[in-house]
Amino acid sequence: MGTGIVTQIRLGISTCPNDTFAFHGILNHAVDLDGLDMQVQLMDVEELNRGLKAGAFDVAKASFATALRMTDEWVVLPSGSAIGFGVGPVLLSAEPTVPAHPRVLLPGEGTTAALLYTLLRPDGGDIRHVVFSDIMPALEQGEADLGVCIHEGRFTYAARGLHLVEDLGQRWEDKTGAPLPLGGILARRDLGSDVLSRVQSAVRASIQHAIANRDEALTTMRRYAQELDDDVIWSHVDLYVNEWTLALGGRGRAALDVLSQHGADAGIVGPGARPLEVYGP
Repeated sequence: MGTGIVTQIRLGISTCPNDTFAFHGILNHAVDLDGLDMQVQLMDVEELNRGLKAGAFDVAKASFATALRMTDEWVVLPSGSAIGFGVGPVLLSAEPTVPAHPRVLLPGEGTTAALLYTLLRPDGGDIRHVVFSDIMPALEQGEADLGVCIHEGRFTYAARGLHLVEDLGQRWEDKTGAPLPLGGILARRDLGSDVLSRVQSAVRASIQHAIANRDEALTTMRRYAQELDDDVIWSHVDLYVNEWTLALGGRGRAALDVLSQHGADAGIVGPGARPLEVYGP
């Protein structure tokens, strides 16, 4: 039942299929927003990370690596996260052998993929950050030796003749025993409990609507996807939209604690920094 109070929410999400699937209900006005006026912007994940830091949003899908540095101002919503096993970024090369000091492309300083590369491959290389969709073309054209690929790249690199150097997500799982938290829905703490609860309910309802109306959601996903092949789109959704997307639950929350601890141990956040916190019980 609505509150009668209309609240404008600046919402940012990515153009990736898992997000446009999850937010299909909101994008198409198919769920009850309970008085929320959602002003939605769709953009690249690193643009979202920068927008979060600049205060451009009230609610946004953003990388947990960025959220780690902003825990005093932002809280994680229980629904909408990309977290799981077998979902991590992959380190690719154009050639079977890689130089000792490689030219490396990462998908943005604020991405969890970049954080993983820093944590798991401290030898580094000559690192440059570019938009994620430019990484595989750059490898194909010989402009870099290594690239950390996210999103649809996991499903398409082999067909493009690229080589898997390491599955960074698998290495994280082997190291921690926990699912990898990539990104989640971050909301400003100062929105207050009433608005936060309404936003959370709308996000959960939107995900449930998409699950119940997959064919309808496909039209929305096609509009924004980097890869237009339906099989690739559904592979992406079936991997990244899972039980933890609908509700983080105990294991999802524990995975955020693991990431927070590793970030603290690596000096990514200062000593005594607030860990990632999930809104609600």
